[in-house]
Amino acid sequence: MTTLTRRSALRGVVGGSAVTVGLPFLDCYLNNNGTALAATGAALPVCFGHWLQALGFNPGMWVPKKIGAGYENNVQLKLFDPIRDKINIFSGMKYFLDGRPHETHTSTVQIATTGAVFDSGPIGPSLDSKIADVIGTRTRFRSLEVAYDGSRQSWSRRSGTSINPSEGSPAALYKRIFGPEFQDPNAAEFTPDPMVVARKSVLSAVTDQRAALMKQVGAGDRVRLDEFFTSVREIENQLELQLQKPSPMVACTVPKAEDEVKPDSLVETMETNSKIMAKLVAYALACGQTRVFNTWLGAQQWRRRGSSYTWHSSTHEESIDPALGYQKVVYDFIHEANQMFVDFVHILDGVKEGDGTLLDRTLVLWQTDHGDARTHSLEEIPIMTAGNAGGRMKSGMHVSAPGEACTRVGLTVQQIMGVPLNTWGTRSNETTKTFTEILT
Repeated sequence: MTTLTRRSALRGVVGGSAVTVGLPFLDCYLNNNGTALAATGAALPVCFGHWLQALGFNPGMWVPKKIGAGYENNVQLKLFDPIRDKINIFSGMKYFLDGRPHETHTSTVQIATTGAVFDSGPIGPSLDSKIADVIGTRTRFRSLEVAYDGSRQSWSRRSGTSINPSEGSPAALYKRIFGPEFQDPNAAEFTPDPMVVARKSVLSAVTDQRAALMKQVGAGDRVRLDEFFTSVREIENQLELQLQKPSPMVACTVPKAEDEVKPDSLVETMETNSKIMAKLVAYALACGQTRVFNTWLGAQQWRRRGSSYTWHSSTHEESIDPALGYQKVVYDFIHEANQMFVDFVHILDGVKEGDGTLLDRTLVLWQTDHGDARTHSLEEIPIMTAGNAGGRMKSGMHVSAPGEACTRVGLTVQQIMGVPLNTWGTRSNETTKTFTEILT
C-alpha cells in the first residue's frame, strides 16, 4: 500500500476465498478539525437505519410528561436515560386504516414503511429503499438487512412485490461482509456458506498489509486501527465458538450436534447474537461498505427457554397484574428488546470519527406496529429517532402530535436524508407536514 485513500482496503485469501477488510475513517482522511474529508472538504457521508420492533409499549408508561428538550423518560424508557440526548421521542400519533380490514401486525407496518395499506393501490418502495436511492448507490452494499430472530423476515422492499430479505445468521452476515462479492439482496435464493470464512480469521490473511498500514499512519490512527482490528477479532472469536461442536459429555446421550448453533427466537440466543450483528452492521457503516441498514427484531415469536409462551401470545393471554397495573411478562419482553436498541446506539456512538462518532452522522428510525399490542391499538404509537444525521437534525427532544398521522415522521426523515419529495402516504395517511422543530 503506497497511497491511502478513503477507498483503501486490505485484501487477502482465506480457504481459497477472497476476503476484504475495509478501513474506518482515519485522521489522515479528515481535515484538521476532524469534521470533513480532507481531499474534498465535503462532510462525512450520512447513514440511515430502520429499526422495526413489533408489539408496541405498555400504555401510560412511556410518554414523557414534558414536551421539547430536557424531558424526563417515563418508567418504561428509563433505561434510555444514558442516551436521552441522542434520541427523539414522538408521541400522540396514529395509523389510519380508512375503513379497511385490520390485518394485525401487518397493515400498520405497511403504513410505517411505505405510507400505505397494501390494498389501497400500487405500492412503492419502502422509505429505506427511497433513501438508499439517494445515499446508497456508491457503496458495496446498497443496504444490509438483518433479523435478530434468525429469520429472513424483512419489511424493506424495492416495490410491492420485491422484498429485500434479511440475514438471520451472524456467521452468514460476517461472511457476506468480508466475502469477495456483492450478494444481490433481491435474489430469490441467498444461501451463503458461513463456514468458508468464519472458521478462520480474515485478519490473518492480511497480516503483511496491516503491518505496512501501521507504518504509514500517525500515532492517533495507529491507536484507532488497533482498536478496530481488536474489535473485529473479538467478533471472529465469538463466531468461532458458535461454529464449534460442544465438548462430549459421557453421561449425556443426545442427538448429534449440528456444526452451527442456529439462530432462533429464544431471548437468550438473541441477547448474544444481537451484539454480534450490531457490531457487524456498525463495521459495515464505519468502513463505507453500506450507508443503509434495516433491523427486524421479530418480536412476535420471542420466548424464554423452558416456556411455550411467546411475547405475542403473552400480550393476549397475560392478565394485568392487579398490584402493578400492567402485564408484567410483556413489560419484561419490551425491556429486553429496548435494551438491544440501547446497546446498538451505544455501539454506533462508540465508533470514534474525528471529533465525533458514527452515530453523529447516522439517523436511525425506530418504529413499531401498535401502541398497545394487547388491544391492537392504532393510537398513541411510539416512534423514536437516534443520531443527528451529520448535524441535519436535533436530538434530545420529545415531540407530541396528538391524532396526527405517523407518516409525518417518515416524511421528515426522508427529507432529512435528501429524498426529493414534499408529500408521502396515501388517503388519511398522506401528509405534507414535517416536524420542523427537530431540523437544524
